[in-house]
This record gives sequence, C-alpha cells and structure tokens, in this order.
Amino acid sequence: MADLYEADILRWSEQQADLLRRLARGERVNAQIDWENVAEEVEAVGRTERRACESYLIQALLHDLKAEAWPSSREVPHWRAEARLARGNAVAVFTPSMRQRIDVAALYSRALRALPETIDGEPPLPVPETCPATLDELLADAD
Repeated sequence: MADLYEADILRWSEQQADLLRRLARGERVNAQIDWENVAEEVEAVGRTERRACESYLIQALLHDLKAEAWPSSREVPHWRAEARLARGNAVAVFTPSMRQRIDVAALYSRALRALPETIDGEPPLPVPETCPATLDELLADAD
C-alpha cells in the first residue's frame, strides 16, 4: 500500500477513503488500511490550512505596508482592496486552534522582507518595524 502512496497519491487517497467509509458502515474489508500514511495525510491537512491562513495574512500585511510606505501612489486603493481580500480569505480558512500556532510577528517580518525597495522610482517612507496589529485585529479587518 505504501508503494501506491508513493506512486499515485490520488488513487491511494481514493482507495483509503473508500476503505474508511466501508469500515464506518460496519463492512468487513479485505484490503488493509495504510494507517501510517492516513495519519500523516490527516495531519498534513491541518498544516496546509494553517499555512494558507498565514500566506493570506502575509499578503494582507504586505499590501497594507505598501499603502503606508507609498501613500501618494495611485495604487493605494488597489493595495487596500487586495489587503481586505487577503484578510477575508484568511478569515475563511482560520480555525480557533490556529490562534496558538500563528506568529504574527514572524509573518510581519516576512512581509517587511518582501517590501520592494522602490515603487515608481520612489523609496518607501518609514514603516513600523514591529507589527502594529494583533491577529484578532487582522482577522476582524476583513470587511
């Protein structure tokens, strides 16, 4: 079964899901469930969702930083809209258990590193070195 996991994860996942559903209905199944890889994949789902939330938050922070660093740019309304969209996407995938695992300071640091050196030939105005918002504020500001 582990060979199929390595060779064709889609087929493996479909087979494992079918076996689990059959077991849940009380059916006896002859095929062996690949418990080790099933557990790994279940864990991976949570990591993927957390990473998606973090990615959306970095996007939001980066767009907010650009709007703050280049306030006279004609792109500010677009950046603000992109930041709202990214925060809304973060809210859509956020779950309460992520709260203890999301490091806003680290996300802000990543957004700062992604800030361009110039836009339209202009250097950025100074921006805060530490994140001025909490996780709750970032998630609440999605409207």
